[in-house]
Amino acid sequence: MTRSRKGRGRSGTAASTRRTPWTEDEQLLQAPPPLGPKDYMLGEPWRVMRIMGEFVEGFEGLSDVTRAVAMFGSHCLPEDSPWYDLARETANQFARAEWTVLTGGGPGIMEAANRGAAEGGALSVGLNIELPNQKEAENRYATRALNFRYFFVRKTMLVKYSSAFVFFPGGYGTLDELFEALTLIQTEKIQDFPVVLIGAEFWNGLIEWMRESMVGGATLDPTDLDMFQITDDPEKAIDYVTRKLLGEIVSG
Repeated sequence: MTRSRKGRGRSGTAASTRRTPWTEDEQLLQAPPPLGPKDYMLGEPWRVMRIMGEFVEGFEGLSDVTRAVAMFGSHCLPEDSPWYDLARETANQFARAEWTVLTGGGPGIMEAANRGAAEGGALSVGLNIELPNQKEAENRYATRALNFRYFFVRKTMLVKYSSAFVFFPGGYGTLDELFEALTLIQTEKIQDFPVVLIGAEFWNGLIEWMRESMVGGATLDPTDLDMFQITDDPEKAIDYVTRKLLGEIVSG
């Protein structure tokens, strides 16, 4: 079944049935409105200043974070999900190993990770994002919370202040973060940081498709599949991260 989304088209016009208000990201990415160049430019430079201010707030709020793992996963998974329990335990073990835990600050896996970190006595950071339906409202387990209006600013903070990336089952957002991290590592825009996928049952189908379709179709080098580790064991995840950062494991 095809789902239609009523709302603003690429031309920048708005349907009468669309939700309000627009998010900052949506306003930034909309096509130019039907205004004269002078009117348009009066507003856009100030948006750049707001973006710059959000970067400054993020840098200031995270300037003391030096050893952190970013944990990603679905906001939809409830507290009784086995993935929630595993994320909580994994974050707890990272916390007891003196790691700061960073998440997107929302419910589901993010809440579980912040919860495990707080229970382990570590700094538990939630980087919240403005959304029109507020599904990712701030969870109560983040001992430090920062609020962002722009996805790309929040994503920059998650990458800049993390030395390892751990991914649990999730949707489009989780996959977006995963492939962006792998792309940055592959293109050497960031160091060869450890990437761990937790939940073999969930991830194996994707990895098999990547092996058959991407490696098989010559769009991905076989060694690119060595850029991450899949496990269901929090201890193995921490061991992999530790050995990778010590240089005992080299991708490719």
